[in-house]
Amino acid sequence: MKTVVYPGTFDPITNGHADLIERASKIFDKVIVAIAASPRKKPLFSLEKRVQLAEAVVAGYGNVEVCGFDCLLTEFLAQQQVRVVMRGLRAVSDFEYELQLANLNRAMAPDVESIFLTPEERNSYISSTLVREIASLNGDVSKFTHPIVEQALKEQFKND
Repeated sequence: MKTVVYPGTFDPITNGHADLIERASKIFDKVIVAIAASPRKKPLFSLEKRVQLAEAVVAGYGNVEVCGFDCLLTEFLAQQQVRVVMRGLRAVSDFEYELQLANLNRAMAPDVESIFLTPEERNSYISSTLVREIASLNGDVSKFTHPIVEQALKEQFKND
């Protein structure tokens, strides 16, 4: 069984993420969406909430699983017995950072391979950071996120 791990902070999960998950689900037998705790990034949503939102977004895929993790990615991969990491590339500017991560992961775990997918053009400019910014200013994020995520953002910023 070929399994891939798609790691990230997913704060929040966007249509760009969902696009990559959908396409990966057609390539791999199993896709694990691995949501990093990332406390240093000071995420808007708790890890539990990010997992809950991602589970709702991917609920229609029988071969996609969502897990939270709070360790090195290479440790998580070993725990899951997975050797393939998938990352998304939106623009050339993403490539340099992603290449560094791939090389670092390979240095720490030589059997780990990284693959890269690009989102559909209509999702290529979407980032969680921009979605959070738009939502914080009461903007419409319905084109960029699942309705459940849109509602969670509204509730979060209503309370701020």
